Amino acid sequence: MMNLKNLLSRGVVVLVNAASKMQGMQVKLLANEVKDGMEHFEAYGFTSNPLPGAEVLAAFFGGDRSHGVIFCAGDRRYRLQGMEGGEVALYTDEGDKIHLKRNRVIEIETMTLKVKADTAVEFDTPEIRTTGKIVSQGDQVAGGISQMHHQHDKVMFGNAVSGEPVAAQA
Repeated sequence: MMNLKNLLSRGVVVLVNAASKMQGMQVKLLANEVKDGMEHFEAYGFTSNPLPGAEVLAAFFGGDRSHGVIFCAGDRRYRLQGMEGGEVALYTDEGDKIHLKRNRVIEIETMTLKVKADTAVEFDTPEIRTTGKIVSQGDQVAGGISQMHHQHDKVMFGNAVSGEPVAAQA
């Protein structure tokens, strides 16, 4: 009967090679056993670069400890706590997070959020709210009226107030 200790191990990340196609790690396992180049299998579409000190679960198929694989890496130091059942989150050690919450609410917290879209960014919502200013290098068009190139009707000379902006005439 094979010893379970030879099949599964718990360890701590020492170094990560995130540049290779299959991420490699140096891991300190139980009894101070250090393994270099252990492959970290990640779920399709998801990747991370665990910090030194993160914990891993490693498997040694057939009990052969010369080549193990890491199938799970986690870091309790930064894990979000107190989430409700069914919630999902991505997070970093710096406090950034994307939290898919109950009642179909998604919260994103970061210092700077960059979105790069070659064609467009679309919002299909009845209302957009902001607590800060909106800064743009180009024109804004609302209800068909250009902020930079609109005209006014009922224009009067002097210090009188003109009418509402009107859409540019084509």
